[in-house]
Amino acid sequence: MPHWCPGCGDFGIWMALKQAISQLDIPRENYVIVSGIGCGSKMPHWIKTYGIHSLHGRPAPVASGVHLANHKLTIIVIGGDGDGYGIGMGHFVHLLRRNYNLLYILQNNQVYGLTTGQTSPTSDSGYCSISTPEGVLETPVNPIQLAIAGGATFVARSFAGDIKHLSDMITRGIQHKGTAILDVLQPCVTFNKKNTYQWYQQRIHKLEEEPGYDPSNKLTALEAALAWEDRIHIGLYFKEERPTYEDRLPQLNDLPLVKQPIEEVPVEELLNRLR
Repeated sequence: MPHWCPGCGDFGIWMALKQAISQLDIPRENYVIVSGIGCGSKMPHWIKTYGIHSLHGRPAPVASGVHLANHKLTIIVIGGDGDGYGIGMGHFVHLLRRNYNLLYILQNNQVYGLTTGQTSPTSDSGYCSISTPEGVLETPVNPIQLAIAGGATFVARSFAGDIKHLSDMITRGIQHKGTAILDVLQPCVTFNKKNTYQWYQQRIHKLEEEPGYDPSNKLTALEAALAWEDRIHIGLYFKEERPTYEDRLPQLNDLPLVKQPIEEVPVEELLNRLR
């Protein structure tokens, strides 16, 4: 069993991810879960699929390499807000514009939960922690706006306290062809005493219940992403169809890279070009 704190939002994400995987007609051996470093980044240890527990902030490039080696696999990247929006921000932004066919789940608890609750990139302005005892001065990162503006072709948000909704968003993200970003609002019951389950439950509204909301409209999606303190939207913010990175690589037209015979690669010819 996972050894997260009792009540941690990671349990909800764990259950929703297992539900989504069990409901999809994809063999377990075709999944690869790549994580960073953090409480929830231990997820590959607790799900019966292939997995890689990578470095802090580096799950995106590791997953990109796995995907390009075998683009027939179903890749799920998972990590916290500090991992993805902090130390891994550069990798996150470039992942968005490349549009690999994978799902990135970001466990957003607005603190560095593994290292005793320091302020994270998504902590609210004024939030007090052991690293910001006088309150956060910066404007928090807006993951949804960043993902939409950066080029992700599927951008959604869910809540660890609503497993049914979260499982549905994970399923849709896996089924989407392109880079799918899923920001998960996840209470940290030990260190974040502001953004609790009750705090979220009083503010969350589902976008699918908003009359006339159109997830293909980028401007509408960006505007919806501004809501926070009084009204927080969960659901599919934005979706578009665009060729994936691997679609534009002629080398992958016939077979995944990992299945191509290396004896047919003209190594000498390539070396001669470099001399």
